[in-house]
Amino acid sequence: MTLLGLDTSTAACTACVLRSDGEAFERAPGPERLSGRPAHSSELMPAVAGAMSDAGVDWGDLDAIAVGVGPGAFTGLRIGVATARGLAGARELPLRPVSSLAALAAGMGEEPALALIDARRGELFAGLYDDGGPAWEPFVATPAALVERLRADGRAPLAAGDGSLRLREVLEGAGARVAPDDSPVHLVRALHVCRLAANVPDTPLDAVVPHYIRAPDATPNR
Repeated sequence: MTLLGLDTSTAACTACVLRSDGEAFERAPGPERLSGRPAHSSELMPAVAGAMSDAGVDWGDLDAIAVGVGPGAFTGLRIGVATARGLAGARELPLRPVSSLAALAAGMGEEPALALIDARRGELFAGLYDDGGPAWEPFVATPAALVERLRADGRAPLAAGDGSLRLREVLEGAGARVAPDDSPVHLVRALHVCRLAANVPDTPLDAVVPHYIRAPDATPNR
């Protein structure tokens, strides 16, 4: 199976083609991109086109499209999911949704893995993964609530993601280990979105929606 995967849950857009022969062709920025201003609308499709060009595949060679559905930044998720749905619909390709936290954890290379995405508002999207699956279901919490849960759990996970970078001392004080700031494991990589999607069933386009967990930051004026 040849998959196109993408993720826009953080400020960093990532795209990847995982070919049926196992070769992966990924477009992903360095971890420093996580601290920059999001530019999903201008960066996503060039990343998709670049990954497909690198892989030497056309739309007719793809078997499915995989997309990270969050949790994460409201605007980024809307752009990523809408793009994936648009591409899948236009090309008549199956669509497979993947948790962005699960993809982040899959890239850490060890367990227990604590995936943390900055939720703004002084909160974090978090998920703990161990023994090949979620030990905690994804949730949103303040740093203090997360520390309390970590101490009660007793595990010493590796933490990564943009949500871990500004809380290194707090997390390490609670027993977690935080990956170095310049480590690529802080990115939600489309490669791992593709790999996880291999075990996800095809999903109707209108059922693939962002997993916000909480109400979005932006609300309509009344």
